[in-house]
Amino acid sequence: MKRLEGKVALVTGGTSGIGAGTVERLCAEGAQVIFTGSNRAAAETVCAATGAEFIPHDVTDAGAWDALMSGILARRGRLDLAFANAGTESGDASIEDITIEGWDKVIGVNLTGAMLTVQHAMRAMARNPEGATGSIVVNSSMNAHRAMGNFVAYSVSKAAVVALVKSAAVHAGNRKYRIRVNAVLPGVVETAMISGLIEKSADPAATRAAYEGLSPMGRMASVEEVAGMVAWLASDEARFCSGSEFTMDGASTAGMNGV
Repeated sequence: MKRLEGKVALVTGGTSGIGAGTVERLCAEGAQVIFTGSNRAAAETVCAATGAEFIPHDVTDAGAWDALMSGILARRGRLDLAFANAGTESGDASIEDITIEGWDKVIGVNLTGAMLTVQHAMRAMARNPEGATGSIVVNSSMNAHRAMGNFVAYSVSKAAVVALVKSAAVHAGNRKYRIRVNAVLPGVVETAMISGLIEKSADPAATRAAYEGLSPMGRMASVEEVAGMVAWLASDEARFCSGSEFTMDGASTAGMNGV
């Protein structure tokens, strides 16, 4: 069933992993998809497989957002979904070891980039022909609730974007926009990058078991499962969902076993 027929979607960080999987799913659901990123070679592969449109863009470049959105509205006439997916862990470390450069890079992409995505998507959706309507989804992480000691900036950024989502959702509601803002919080997802790390490790079986053991369900999430949640949130089936965080971690953060 093509639930998103006629809708226009923007995916940031769409050249690989969850982003690329979501581009594929949204196209399959009937959406016209534009995705951004910096890896042109990977983008060509995604375009060839899905028919989506690629626009090179850095989510942290505040000055480039107006041109990106104006171009989408000029060519497509509207914006119905924005998935703020772009993220990084590069340069992260523990609180004692992280450099200010590493901190600024992670916070810049994961938090400021997400804020700019939400801000400009909402402004664009407010200009839709039938009035302010649409769905904005931010990719957070289970680490919003279970912080990692060795990735302080990533953990902080993923917690902060949940507050960003809630604030933006309340704002949209107060303005009487029919624009919904939600977060997805995946656990470990078996992307190509994770699979590569497993295969290159000294003991692939043990490494896979360690990743899978983080969830009481005993496995990692698939890219398709996360993409499916984004597609549902984009659809009219989720039209009363806003300001919510949808945890997808196989009960990793639900609780703990007793002694």
